[in-house]
Amino acid sequence: MTSRTLVSGICAAGFLAAALVAAPPGETPRAHTASSRIVVSRGNSYLGVAVVEIIADRAKQLHLKEEHGVEVTCVDEGSPAAKAGLRPGDVVLEYNGERVEGGEQFIRLVRETPPGRVAKLLVWRNGANQTLTATIGQRQPGIMALPDDMLALSPPPMPEIPPMPTIRMPDIPRALMSWRSPVLGIESESLNPQLAEFFGVKEGVLVRSVVANSIAEKAGFKAGDVIIKVDGEKVATPREISGILQSARAKKTVQITVVRHQKEFVLNLTLEENSRWPAVGTRELL
Repeated sequence: MTSRTLVSGICAAGFLAAALVAAPPGETPRAHTASSRIVVSRGNSYLGVAVVEIIADRAKQLHLKEEHGVEVTCVDEGSPAAKAGLRPGDVVLEYNGERVEGGEQFIRLVRETPPGRVAKLLVWRNGANQTLTATIGQRQPGIMALPDDMLALSPPPMPEIPPMPTIRMPDIPRALMSWRSPVLGIESESLNPQLAEFFGVKEGVLVRSVVANSIAEKAGFKAGDVIIKVDGEKVATPREISGILQSARAKKTVQITVVRHQKEFVLNLTLEENSRWPAVGTRELL
């Protein structure tokens, strides 16, 4: 585990072990599957939780009215989340008034909230909605919480270390977040602000590649297209695209608005009757 994916010793143990999803009292915790990926927020902004995405079976178990949100599986001791009263088993439905659709969006919302700002979380707990307020913290890179008995020990005095010469670090490859949809036949990713500015959009989903003979290729999709609307709804993440298409699977065609070479136009996507939903997502842990 690197300093970019740190959680507390308590959360780290649960995260690196069986990765069990929290269950209501009386229910047996379930292991997470590919459809309920564990995600841990990272970056300068720090909330202090590990979450999994809500799937249909879990939504029924929790008596949720709709299949959306993220379920808290671990709360870092002493974190902003703990101080706000978040508990394992809570389902975050809204973040600062914005509906939470899944883990990728939730990570982005936390990461884009500056440390010190207050975030209002609408959570589902024991069959009812509650509103909690958390003050987003500042992550301390390279520091992991220690057990209480270790905190009581005094560290030995550190010897004086002479100044080190400047060392030029080599370029390090960065793990890429992407989403593969075997149904559509595309690989895509969410746009960061710099890429959004480059493509001339506020937000959207970048098509990285298109599979030959797929329904996406037949509709006219090309690598480099930016999807900004699906069936008239704005999209910012691949998961949002998958959710809209799943809701529209009874239709024969769906209109998808894309931006190509700074120009906006509509592609008509013909849905196949034997399509399986939702698309399978693959990405690094955050």
